[in-house]
Amino acid sequence: MSGAGPAPARSLALAAPAKINLFLHVLGRRDDGYHLLDSLIAFARLGDRIEVAPAPGLSLTVEGPFAAGLSAGEDNLALRAARALADRVRPDAGAAIRLTKNLPVASGIGGGSADAAATLRALVRLWRLDLDADALARLGLRLGADVPICLFGRPARVGGIGETIMPAPALPAVGVVLVNPRVPVSTGAVFSRLGGRYSRPASPMPGVASVSQLADWLAEQRNDLEAPALSLAPSIGDVLAALSASGQCLLARLSGSGATCFGLYPDGSAAASAARALGGRHADWWVAATGLADGAPSRP
Repeated sequence: MSGAGPAPARSLALAAPAKINLFLHVLGRRDDGYHLLDSLIAFARLGDRIEVAPAPGLSLTVEGPFAAGLSAGEDNLALRAARALADRVRPDAGAAIRLTKNLPVASGIGGGSADAAATLRALVRLWRLDLDADALARLGLRLGADVPICLFGRPARVGGIGETIMPAPALPAVGVVLVNPRVPVSTGAVFSRLGGRYSRPASPMPGVASVSQLADWLAEQRNDLEAPALSLAPSIGDVLAALSASGQCLLARLSGSGATCFGLYPDGSAAASAARALGGRHADWWVAATGLADGAPSRP
């Protein structure tokens, strides 16, 4: 599983983009407790940042605007990913990992999973490993259900517990506003409140040539975690209402288990205008204007 590759980098940095569940249907629950999902996932043009550099052992430092809410200890998903990869291919490998935490913690946009995925991809390059995408995805799945799609890194329909990934049709350029009321929400607690209410899979996604067509089709779907998340964090309702009332918003929805919500807008200019207005009225919220990334991350 390991072998010589390109000359090792002295250090390298990779983006860990925010994951957005454009819809999320929960189809059932396995005997082992994992839930079966049907979700269309895309990635934002903003996120955390992972930097790795050669070092005699594995270490992690966390900085950035949301560093205070995240441990740099052994439970951090980025460090767990590094240890899992080292155990698999090179137990004596080391690296100094620096995580710049730009995304809210426990916010439904895959921050920890994105950090783990970026760490895996960065260390494959740093350690000059010959590890194919399938093997890396299997390792990622053991870390968390969202890690494989974060490794894939481009729009996809996701099924099973996260291991079934089917590339999505091309998505139109769209403006996006992400809003989090700075309330952490436990994914496990949200799923526990589903109460066995499960859905059917969504219909096959048609080709969508415009933002309005995308928003219209997404409006026929839903996020099954929205109601249980609202019961835990009522401020999600305030965010959804504010997004829906903002100028030119085509769709407002919770992402994942929350509490981050997203709004879709005709273009980046409309999204930026809405974000400025929302941030001005709600200074205690995290508000960011962005777009959807349309390409895969660089290969490890």
